Amino acid sequence: MSVYAKERNVAIQAVLTASKVCQSVFQHLVANETLTKNDKSPVTVADFSAQAIVNTYLKDHFPEDPIVGEEDSKDLQGDEGKTLREKVFSLTNGVLSDSEKLSEQQILDAIDRGNYIGGAKGRHWALDPIDGTKGFLRGGQYAVCLALIVDGIVQVGVVGCPNLPVDYKQPEGERGSLFIAVRGQGAFQRTFTNETESPIHFADISSTEEATFCESVEAAHSSHSDAVEIAQLLGITREPVRMDSQAKYCSISRGDADIYLRLPTSKAYVEKIWDHASGNVLVTEAGGKVTDIHGQPLDFSIGRTLEKNKGVIASKANIHGRVLEAVQKVLGNKF
Repeated sequence: MSVYAKERNVAIQAVLTASKVCQSVFQHLVANETLTKNDKSPVTVADFSAQAIVNTYLKDHFPEDPIVGEEDSKDLQGDEGKTLREKVFSLTNGVLSDSEKLSEQQILDAIDRGNYIGGAKGRHWALDPIDGTKGFLRGGQYAVCLALIVDGIVQVGVVGCPNLPVDYKQPEGERGSLFIAVRGQGAFQRTFTNETESPIHFADISSTEEATFCESVEAAHSSHSDAVEIAQLLGITREPVRMDSQAKYCSISRGDADIYLRLPTSKAYVEKIWDHASGNVLVTEAGGKVTDIHGQPLDFSIGRTLEKNKGVIASKANIHGRVLEAVQKVLGNKF
């Protein structure tokens, strides 16, 4: 049995089930209702339900492992949280089998298991129950992201992308892609409905002129204007692929695009580990390289954030040096 085989299998089941609850929340609370512009309640329900499901799977199989998660249950507590709590209860149990169904208290307890502070020693999981909340609300790209970090190094990453086409060249075809990587064992993709896994790799390019950027839809997440300058330096003329969430890491890993830049928009902003952990191991295993804008590897050993790093550059390994050079030239000493 290969190293981390059990962790890999449990992570797949947890992410798949959480992805299905997100799809169910979208159908029940977004597709069929007229939402006011600032109503984020559907994504809140999906966040809580996905975190409750993943944390329950992890507790059942790895009761000693702590979890770094994004949510806590305070908004679901008491009379004020009753409406939200009932929606989470009903939609969570809607995707679980009879033997798996959870009480309200079990759901609240599961959500609150994500309060670990992280660190450099031992094992912990990092979970982003819904990465890409705006993508979720508009029916675009979002992802359920789970990673196992051991002694500060990401060892297992699983990302569920409910709306990502299985084949980039067939955007209207089947959707729902699951991406799986274990350090030293390669990167793989499968559909939500078929357990057969296919190995994935970066596209076969040898120069940056052939490359395509994959970047955030939201300009607040990464500086689009700096990206335009960097593209000019690298001789990139193709239109960037824009999408929310860690689906970007998945897309470049299977060759839909080649370079993902998350360029700092302010000195103060610090990335969270759950936004990058699973994507980090996926890119590495697919033949890519990930660093910050100073060329340093991302450091997952210091808690819940990547406070020692600034920005993220992910690309095919053989062009990474040139991309890094262009990024540093454009950003100068700003960060």
